[in-house]
Amino acid sequence: MAKIVLIGLNHAGTAAANTILDNYQGNELVIFDRNSNISYLGCGTALWIGRQIDGYEGLFYANKETFTGKKAVVYMETEVTKIDFDAKKVYAKDSEGKEITESYDKLIIATGSLPITPKIPGLSMANVEYVKLFQQGQRINRILEDSGIKNVAVAGAGYIGVELAEAVRRRGKNVLLFEAENTCLASYYDEWFTHDMDKLLSDKGIQLHFGELVQEVKGKDKVQSVVTNKGEYPVELLIMAIGFRPNTALAKDSLETFSNGAYKVNLKQETSKPGVYAIGDCATVYSNAVQNSAYIALATNAVRSGIVAGHNAGGTPLESIGVQGSNGICIFDYKMVSTGLNMKSAAKCGFDPACAEFEDLQKPAFIKENNHKVKIRIVYDKKTRRVLGAQMASYNDISMGIHMFSLAIEEKITIDKLKLLDIFFLPHFNQPYNYITMAALSAK
Repeated sequence: MAKIVLIGLNHAGTAAANTILDNYQGNELVIFDRNSNISYLGCGTALWIGRQIDGYEGLFYANKETFTGKKAVVYMETEVTKIDFDAKKVYAKDSEGKEITESYDKLIIATGSLPITPKIPGLSMANVEYVKLFQQGQRINRILEDSGIKNVAVAGAGYIGVELAEAVRRRGKNVLLFEAENTCLASYYDEWFTHDMDKLLSDKGIQLHFGELVQEVKGKDKVQSVVTNKGEYPVELLIMAIGFRPNTALAKDSLETFSNGAYKVNLKQETSKPGVYAIGDCATVYSNAVQNSAYIALATNAVRSGIVAGHNAGGTPLESIGVQGSNGICIFDYKMVSTGLNMKSAAKCGFDPACAEFEDLQKPAFIKENNHKVKIRIVYDKKTRRVLGAQMASYNDISMGIHMFSLAIEEKITIDKLKLLDIFFLPHFNQPYNYITMAALSAK
């Protein structure tokens, strides 16, 4: 029997806790979380703010009672202030100032990530908001209910920034989207895809300010304007969405870290100290595309890492099979999905990348309803021919197709293996010359 202490109880921590409590009842589990709620699906914030769902209630899938009912000790609204790795003790303080000390045999750190907060004058004033916690979503939703809020700036055109720009536009506000790159979603997709999304956002009335950095926020008590490297714009709300950094202040001086400060872990999610695990956004993952450690902050990766660490801490050796970073986005019904590396990231990782692509209707042209164009690009290494990544986009739901490419990357499949892949045909679903095989056949 072991005493396991878990710090952090969002997606990774919830997965680890359930794994331990459901499979290793002989162990004692003590959990700390500094928030008042757990398991919030932040990916649904834009849906809630954009009034595409009825409310936020369905965005929670667990609570304190989920774990106390399974005999765990749970400290909510309690901040861990120090870890003594030599004495194997965790020190914390609750919302009333009470100090708490717990010893451990095994420790799991799931402290997540924090929004990047650049040193820009004026960011501390009212109506400057970040998007991470449930409470932050609440504030943005409440601010948007004010009829005096007419112009909203969103800084950052990654997934969260683009999703929030859509949500705020759906609320009838004027939206200005600022991004340092020359296109949106630049980290995930090649420009063949992102320029389509740029056009869609513009067509829906979102003002695109690419190649612009917010440098100052002006106002008295609240935001009145933002100043960029190209001009000044009147706004009443600024939403910062320029990315996240791993939250590792608690143990960064004691554990080995990755280039961006994340805790470096092995395939068992174990850190540089035996018996100490790190999971979720505060830790690295193993990328099958790069075939090395990487930092890919996704809820899906967090859940898998929590399961792996939970089993190892519970006493069953288990290694991660690695990840591909599969992801997707749906904006004004236009769907884009990707996995692995795009052309730019593949080159940055040292590969000599090439791509094979194709564009066609999802179904034969005689199918008139729900039949939209599909774009696909497969990225592969010229030397080994190994598939490194894939991107797909359509108004049709083509999301399941990306899972095949995820497995292809994991299994080191070559582009040539896909050229005569057995894909069924039926007009209700697809074309006889399927876009997947047609793209692969174009590979040189």
